[in-house]
Amino acid sequence: MQSFRTELENPIVEKDIIDLEKKIRAFREGKIHDEKFRSLRLARGVYGQRQPGVQMVRIKLPFGKVTFKQLLRIADIADEYGSGNLHLTTRQDIQIHYVSLDRTPELWAKLEQDDITLREACGNTVRNVTASPASGIDPAEPFDVSPYAQAMFEYFLRNPICQEMGRKFKISFSSSEADTGFSYIHDLGFIPKLVGDQRGFKVMLGGGLGAQPALAHIVHEFLPEDEIIPYTESIIRVFDRYGERNNRNKARLKFLVAKIGIDELLRLAAIEKTANKVKTFKIDRDTVPQPAPPTGQVADVSIANPLKYEQWLATNVFEQKQSGFYGVYVKVPVGDIHTPEARRLVDGIRGLVADEIRVTQNQGLLLKYARKEALPALFNALNELQLAEPGFDSVADVTTCPGTDTCNLGISNSMTLSRVLEDVIYNEYEDLIYNRDIKIKISGCMNSCGQHGLAHIGFHGSSLKADKRVLPSVQVLLGGGTVGDGIGRAAEKVIKIPAKRATHVLRAVLDDYQTNAVSQETFHNYYDSKGKDYFYQLLKPLADLTTLTDDEFVDWGHEETFATAIGVGECAGVIIDLVATLLFEAEEKLGWGKEAFAEGRWADAIYHSYNTFISSAKALLLDKNINTSTQSGVIKEFDTNYVSTGLVQLPVSFNDLVLQINQNEPSEAFATAYMKSAEEFLTEMKAEREGLKA
Repeated sequence: MQSFRTELENPIVEKDIIDLEKKIRAFREGKIHDEKFRSLRLARGVYGQRQPGVQMVRIKLPFGKVTFKQLLRIADIADEYGSGNLHLTTRQDIQIHYVSLDRTPELWAKLEQDDITLREACGNTVRNVTASPASGIDPAEPFDVSPYAQAMFEYFLRNPICQEMGRKFKISFSSSEADTGFSYIHDLGFIPKLVGDQRGFKVMLGGGLGAQPALAHIVHEFLPEDEIIPYTESIIRVFDRYGERNNRNKARLKFLVAKIGIDELLRLAAIEKTANKVKTFKIDRDTVPQPAPPTGQVADVSIANPLKYEQWLATNVFEQKQSGFYGVYVKVPVGDIHTPEARRLVDGIRGLVADEIRVTQNQGLLLKYARKEALPALFNALNELQLAEPGFDSVADVTTCPGTDTCNLGISNSMTLSRVLEDVIYNEYEDLIYNRDIKIKISGCMNSCGQHGLAHIGFHGSSLKADKRVLPSVQVLLGGGTVGDGIGRAAEKVIKIPAKRATHVLRAVLDDYQTNAVSQETFHNYYDSKGKDYFYQLLKPLADLTTLTDDEFVDWGHEETFATAIGVGECAGVIIDLVATLLFEAEEKLGWGKEAFAEGRWADAIYHSYNTFISSAKALLLDKNINTSTQSGVIKEFDTNYVSTGLVQLPVSFNDLVLQINQNEPSEAFATAYMKSAEEFLTEMKAEREGLKA
């Protein structure tokens, strides 16, 4: 592994990248445990791929915003370090696949030259802050939420309170009550509101998809804009301390809400307000200015396919709140854009739209500030790239995760199935390209990266056994989706069928809907009027395994017979149970605390000191084979097994010593005393451990 030199202006970023290179080197030399290294690289956007020896790199784009220059930079990186493909995700990120681990620091350094980061795109951190792609130009929005999403992203990036949580934490902003940011399935979702001239947000808390979806609770009808970041910090502090850390399947915030109740969680969050870095946080509304509209004359062009153009205008184009300008959605099949296509896209749209693209939650793109007279030329430019298909966000726009193409957790194929289902719509149900009431979404497994849990018609990968053979299958889910203003529905599992019969499921449901739905009836009302059992009986013949053909033992997009091959997923991170590693981490965190203190960052120094206490105590508990699943459990068990027994002498209980953190303002005086106590505790624990070993 060769070293490299960075050429970055930001010393914090440069230090981050150099640290990653050093950690990779130490890992290669066997000096860092594999489990620890995994959590470290995940927090830097480097994710293990299904194919051995290569990584997926996730690029963190706050609310999906990317300039032409940045997109071209990402395309160059994908060619130099990856497979030459950009994958758009449902969290408005861009992923590059087939990257060598040793080259990730260099890759990151080159991205940062155009202000693009990998930091905290994966792992047990605050993930990419998403927002409605139309924010800023949405005619229905009370105000632009983009500056608020940007402020949230910046505040929690590298923030000590959210670097090593039990699980990931997801935040969204919707532009209006239409809730196109899906607030109801996020750990924290924000919907903009106005009370007179005062800006604020409706706040949704504790939502999530995955194998056990949960709908978020409304915790504020109106939270003033200056309070959203302190409120988020308080919630994250509670999640960090009380959230599950051993069983990753129970470690999201929604499970903590289920365990202790929403009222108790909010009570604990209120206690944390004292420790917050800030009590109010004024949002700079000018941090995300609107891009400059294009200037200059647009040449007249002819349209070769007038019908397709009219369909495209009707389904993919809308009038912005800025008079005289139009937003244009680009439907990107399975979210994949190859690098030559990305470059031709930028060349084709330059001068026709503003220099800002937004990645959408259904894996498409949004272009801004097109003038009416530029729409024909824009259509032609997109059509040449096969990116002018009508029906954006309609029944014909199927959302999918990568599935078994690259993901460790994929059970059955989702990418090819997505294309097949879209073909069914275009060829057999063309009128439904105008229907935005019904969403079809696919995930390769039950974890819902393709958002099947909020689909009207959803599928997730699975398997079935027939005559001692295994065949690819899909779980069919129906009835999910957005209602509006924070209200949503989780799709219900109806039946599991062979994957090759998914097209028959789609036809059966759509045919029944067109035949039996009352005029203008929404899919939700239609589904509710019929009931889950109705659809089970409708689809039951498709689950008959006595009529299987050999072709059904081969998954979509494959030629070989199906076999389940599930790896270890990395989205949730891992638990470090090595005593020496924990004590080393405690020393490292104390060092970070001293750095923060020297820079006058009292709150950060205090939180690093808090983590020094926790890591030190957990190390000693593990020496007694006591493995607790929460930080609050570490505090309790240390008192029970060390303080109460007299093995460790403290002036107060460990609980009272550590939880001074939420009893004191983050001042210089408290930071000084608290860090001193943490350092003394670490020294004593190291000596105690040596005594136990002796």
